[in-house]
Amino acid sequence: MIQVTVYRSNNQITAFTMSGHADSGPYGYDLVCAGVSAVSIGAVNAVMELCDLELGVEQGSDGGYLYVTIPEPLDTRLMDKVQLLFEGMLISLKSIELEYGQFIQIKDNQEVK
Repeated sequence: MIQVTVYRSNNQITAFTMSGHADSGPYGYDLVCAGVSAVSIGAVNAVMELCDLELGVEQGSDGGYLYVTIPEPLDTRLMDKVQLLFEGMLISLKSIELEYGQFIQIKDNQEVK
């Protein structure tokens, strides 16, 4: 199962982790894994490109781990853009969880890591 944990401070996303594997299909045909990967990596790339921001990114060698942090401090305008993009990612991940909850679990609004 893929575990997604979103960390917030003052209701703003400060970091998130993703760990595990969906195992919803054979390797290379796992649609849940592919969807979660596309949504999360797409959001990270969008933030880095559109906001011209270097995020803290740690990845596991087997693809089963992603930890992303937003650097501090950011001015309000830039942080608003980052939040919008990551909230969009979270909405997409929750849509996947709604349909495939046996393969992905999201914990939102956890204490700041």
